[in-house]
Parts: sequence; C-alpha cells; structure tokens
Amino acid sequence: MIRRPLVLLGFMVLVVGGGLVIGLLNTPGPWYQALQKPWFNPPNWLFGPAWTFLYVLIAIAGWRVWLREPRGRLMSIWWLQLVLNFLWSPVFFGLELIGPALIVVAALLVTVLVFIAASWKPDRLAALLFVPYAAWVAFATLLNASISLLN
Repeated sequence: MIRRPLVLLGFMVLVVGGGLVIGLLNTPGPWYQALQKPWFNPPNWLFGPAWTFLYVLIAIAGWRVWLREPRGRLMSIWWLQLVLNFLWSPVFFGLELIGPALIVVAALLVTVLVFIAASWKPDRLAALLFVPYAAWVAFATLLNASISLLN
C-alpha cells in the first residue's frame, strides 16, 4: 500500500515539477510583450496558478490510470498529452514560433479530449479531472490562434 502514495508523489514531481521547470526556462520576454494580443488575453500572473492547479489534476489522473494499467492505451494517451503540453512553451516562447505552437496546442486539445472520451467508462474520475484542463487548453488554443492572426 505504501507504493501507491509514492507513485502519486512521483507523478506530482514529474508533472508539477516538469511544468515548473519548463515554465521557468521559457518565460514570456520582450518578444511576447511586443506581440499584439486579443482583448481577452489574461494577465500574465494568472498563468502560473492556473497551470499549477491543472498540473495537479493531470498528475492525479495519470496516477489513477497508471494504477489500473501502466502500459495500456489510456496511459499512452496520457503520456502523449504530457509531451505536447511540455512542448508548447519551448516552441512558443523559446523558439518564438506562433504557427507551429498553434499546431502543438491544437494537437494537445485533441489528445486531451481523446483521453476524456477513452477514460470515461473505465475511470470516470480521471476523465472528469481532465475537463478543466480541456477547457483551459481550448482557451489557450483560441488565444494562440488569435495571437497568430494579429501578428
């Protein structure tokens, strides 16, 4: 039984810690500040708390799926969304590539929605944990697309 909390801790370190490191290495700089942004662009301070909350939900969902089937289809989908999630900031902020970042975030949205659909029956809680994530990634996709159109 001690293994379960340790695995959850590992998921938290991986997801929250990984997100923090990627965020710190890819901060919005002068390039981002100079971009035209849509009227609905949230203040920069909101992104850190929002992503931290979402990363906790993502970690718990991954942990739940891993406990059931560590090498199954759902876990593969979960890993894919994490890779796409961690890829977006380096593409957008690091490489300053708005269009390719839009492709990454759109693929992330599709992957998150596929995870929700695929996990709905076997683990409804894991699916529900991804619903706020899906909403935020849908918003991020709209925001990225708007920045792309404005610049």
